[in-house]
Amino acid sequence: MQTVLAHLDEPPAVAALGIGVHGPAGQVDVFLLPDLWQLHLYDYDADLTVGGTEHAIRPGRVSLVPPGTEVRYRYRGRSEHLYAHLRLGTVGTPHRIPVIQPTGHELDLLTAQLRQALAAWPNTPAGATAEVWAALWRIARLTPLREQSARAVHPAVATATALIEARLAESLTVPEIAKAAGVSHNHLTRLFRAATGETVVGYIRARRMERARHFLRATTLSIPAVAASVGIPDLQAFNKACRRELGASPRGIRTAGPAPRDDSILRTDGRADTRTARQAGAARVQGTPGAGHAKPTTRYEP
Repeated sequence: MQTVLAHLDEPPAVAALGIGVHGPAGQVDVFLLPDLWQLHLYDYDADLTVGGTEHAIRPGRVSLVPPGTEVRYRYRGRSEHLYAHLRLGTVGTPHRIPVIQPTGHELDLLTAQLRQALAAWPNTPAGATAEVWAALWRIARLTPLREQSARAVHPAVATATALIEARLAESLTVPEIAKAAGVSHNHLTRLFRAATGETVVGYIRARRMERARHFLRATTLSIPAVAASVGIPDLQAFNKACRRELGASPRGIRTAGPAPRDDSILRTDGRADTRTARQAGAARVQGTPGAGHAKPTTRYEP
């Protein structure tokens, strides 16, 4: 399967959105976009060659072609597709995405997102960009699990971490998290340690402390309010946790300076990394963001 690596941690810089109309002027088109990615959502049958590799276009398939790659379309009559031309950034972990793939049950949602982007483009390009970015993330998740890396995060771990993030302010127990993830307590513990290198309880504690550090440094919320928001409403326990995990009292943390981003990092080997963004930053290869937005134009594709 022909694939591309796409960085999606930053919003794309959208250069053009529209409906491509092909076929009437000839049955074959050969072209490339030197500096732009091509995103196409198809509703027709045709043949596509990308960088020398042949693919079949069928209704409901989507393609993502990187800049500077020659494409050759052979049409079977009038053919229309939704398209976006864009630049992607270079920050974060890249996603391996098939050059062309079926959208399956996501077709209606993807179609709606791209049509909403097209409608917004002339007057609110920022809104259009948001729709395209969401569509790119949806496309990145289309690949069946069997085609993903064998080291990808286990679905039960993904479910558990999502639940933990959503309920950091509440009391959490491993059995209830395991039940929500559809696995046993012991199995979740094993999966979690394999994916993150620590226990479920340790992960919860680390995430609570990162959230606390963020609120203490980046907001003016009272210390009791911060404590409650991370699920440790007892101020004495919160103070001890801050000193133990963060090395300072809540008041000391507040005066220490700006907060790092409050998020988890996904390592390139697919395992969840619970370091702070500041700690992980040294391990990332930082790149320059995508170029700024071009002047909005809604047009038919050449």
